[in-house]
Amino acid sequence: MVSRTQRILIIDSDASARAELSRYLEVRGFYALGYSNPSAAIALYDGPVPDIIFADLPPDAIREVANHFEDSEYFIPIVACAEQATGADVVAVMRAGASDFLLKPCNSDRNALDDVIAKLLERARINRLNQLYRQELEDANRELRSGMSELSADHRAGRKVQMKMLPEHNMEVNGVVIDHLIKPSLFLSGDFLDYFKLTDDKVMVYIADVSGHGASSAFVTVLLKNLTSRLRRDLRRGFNDEIMHPELFLQRINSELLDTGLGKHVTIFMGIIDLKTRVLSYTVGAHLPMPIIAFEDQPARFLEGSGLPVGLFEEPEWKVFELALTAPFRLLMFSDGILEVIPAKSLDEKERTLLELVSGGRHTIASLSEALNLDETTELPDDIAMVSVTDMLRDSANPSS
Repeated sequence: MVSRTQRILIIDSDASARAELSRYLEVRGFYALGYSNPSAAIALYDGPVPDIIFADLPPDAIREVANHFEDSEYFIPIVACAEQATGADVVAVMRAGASDFLLKPCNSDRNALDDVIAKLLERARINRLNQLYRQELEDANRELRSGMSELSADHRAGRKVQMKMLPEHNMEVNGVVIDHLIKPSLFLSGDFLDYFKLTDDKVMVYIADVSGHGASSAFVTVLLKNLTSRLRRDLRRGFNDEIMHPELFLQRINSELLDTGLGKHVTIFMGIIDLKTRVLSYTVGAHLPMPIIAFEDQPARFLEGSGLPVGLFEEPEWKVFELALTAPFRLLMFSDGILEVIPAKSLDEKERTLLELVSGGRHTIASLSEALNLDETTELPDDIAMVSVTDMLRDSANPSS
């Protein structure tokens, strides 16, 4: 699966859990090093920098480890681990510097563990390639770039199928215009989005990010499209109205993902805009970054809310949040790939930069793409998906207009 030169650092006070994970990784061809606490790891770690760090630590300790390795010229991802966690706990460790999260024991779901490792190693590899490109070592990278080109060609047909599943651009419903953008990396996309009318007065919009890359992740995007089509048909025929309730929609996705046995999970934001009552009802499945809402003559801000990822737990529950749309508004939604192209070190800094761009007038897909240099020649470490919802109404005194 991998070269033995790839090193994984494990920081866990539980010696048994540490040893069990080390054994599994070594069988898979990794060189694993385990320590009981971050101080010991930092003080005693004398080899080359690790390729991945697994850490069962609180957010402050995660930040300490991230800060220690931040001067490395290469991207070193941290996988936070815990025996149990709420959605808020997951968000806290991600903000502290973690790149992903797994429930312990990490190797209880070997497909999920292998998927996380493969994804993070791929991100690290692309980061290192970018370093080489900046140094203009074209001769040394010619063979690798040729291989990447072949990989891109292999996935081109699948990419076209995915693009055809996307909704129309600039869809208008009762004075609200919805548009989108997907900027692919070199792989079949795990990012997906959709929006459509539920009734004459209600519009559904969601953005999702499937774990990993490749055919299995792309299959989940097809599953999402198929599920929404079935639920919309059921709604029209009066069979059920699950799609009208954000929390039931996420529960349905969760059930179908578990049934596939693919070991995939999804982070998702799903909202329903009631254009008559002027209310946004939404639920959050561990999605980052949160959408940005900007009302006319008010500062832009991130929406509030958190929730568990979809496809990991047997009987999860999600909370529905509501926001009154009392004035003309703009709603911007992003996949986490947007954070990869923002030149800042921590998640807090990246989110702050994104909010500043929107607050400074970059509140359309075109203007954000320009500000972040997302042109056709940009090589991306991850897919980027964006959705914009623009309220064209100007008569905010009459919410039902």
